[in-house]
Amino acid sequence: METNRRELLFIPEIAGLDARSSIIRIPPELDVPLTPRVRRIIDSRAFRRLANVSQLGFVRLVYPGATHTRFEHSLGVYRLTLLLLKRLAHDERFASVVRVQEAETLILSALLHDVGHFPYCHLLEDLKICNAKSHEELADEFLFGELSPLIRNDWGVEPRNISDVLMKREPVRFPGESDEEYFRRKKVFRLLASILSGPIDVDKMDYLMRDSHAAGVPYGKNYDLDRLVGSVCLNERGDGIAISSKGKTAAELMVFARYVMFSEVYWHHAARSATVMFQRLVDCVAQETRVAQLFEAFRVKSDADIHHYLFELCSSLSEPNRAFRQEGLRLCQGLFGEQRVLFKRVRQFSSLEEPGLYRRIAGRPYVQIRAISNKMAEYLSISPADVLIDAPPVDKEVEFKIDVFYSDKNVYRPLSKVSPVVRALAKEQFDDYVKRARVFAAPEVARQLQEHNALDSVLERALDDVG
Repeated sequence: METNRRELLFIPEIAGLDARSSIIRIPPELDVPLTPRVRRIIDSRAFRRLANVSQLGFVRLVYPGATHTRFEHSLGVYRLTLLLLKRLAHDERFASVVRVQEAETLILSALLHDVGHFPYCHLLEDLKICNAKSHEELADEFLFGELSPLIRNDWGVEPRNISDVLMKREPVRFPGESDEEYFRRKKVFRLLASILSGPIDVDKMDYLMRDSHAAGVPYGKNYDLDRLVGSVCLNERGDGIAISSKGKTAAELMVFARYVMFSEVYWHHAARSATVMFQRLVDCVAQETRVAQLFEAFRVKSDADIHHYLFELCSSLSEPNRAFRQEGLRLCQGLFGEQRVLFKRVRQFSSLEEPGLYRRIAGRPYVQIRAISNKMAEYLSISPADVLIDAPPVDKEVEFKIDVFYSDKNVYRPLSKVSPVVRALAKEQFDDYVKRARVFAAPEVARQLQEHNALDSVLERALDDVG
């Protein structure tokens, strides 16, 4: 075990945390160690393109400082992974099962976890209007393409292994591999995936702190990151991470920070207004442009390029689609024009506010949400472009299922069982509290709809019609 520990600590990137011979600085005043093989990756076209992909999209319309990119975030996740591996190298159970190449696979997975991202990726994924690949699947194009020689030659890692971690797939069994060794590798890959994507992971640790810093709000920074990283250990099965009892308070604060960041930043009503306007805009141009072609164009463009591209698409819509052209251009102007003009919130529902209507709206696919808003517009005798519905997406956020290890008793207990804070948030699905269903309207009709005595009845009628 001592040999494995030393080998893990001698991985060049982990050793670079202390050597500080070559670093790059990212906000907020963080030094990220660079080795020649890491520099070659971040200088690649595949990675550099992330500098043109915003981390938070339309949140910047509410919080002007939130203009940071996936490039910066990826470096932050990479740095936290090195710190976590440095900590886990001293964990006897971790060091006894994780090989150096597997640790390097995690380092690469952390650095490249967002390489498949493109502008407004999550908003388009939520539309589910075609069989477009997820950003994790799109990463394969780069892992097996441009980055493949760097991954294989510099690291001795197979791109497939990184893809397996990102997609949470079981590794391929090697010919002649023993059952014992294959079982070990399967467990290790589940462990690596949980470090990168789980209830408490390096991705969330970075984006909560980074998004909070960029937005100028305190919510995502008010937990002890160093304490949390220092408390990470293996769970009882050894196929995921847990935290020691010393990190319990830090974990509670992180859970609460995430809750508040979703409530006050990610799902701020103005940011969501821009989101539904953008989704409706994409839906408009998709009436004539092949959806697969549309998504393909998004994948190779920057945020700024997307704005011009959508303007051009809306302007070129043919005469039969005049209504879509007018609606699309209006939405483009409101989102990307010289003057910001967002739709106004006229109603909202959650599991606590009008739970009946919330349950009838939340989790519906976009095609149904579009049909419901169109029906509402019909009954209200207004243009279909004047009223939009925002519904929590089908896919749910990761729940807070992580164990706390009490070394004095040698027992693991679920965090939700030992923490009243987490238990209160986990009692019902996280999304039901922070992701509200909302009705938005164009500014010129918003006041009229806000004062409409039977607006809920109109919505219920539209829901009944769509089924």
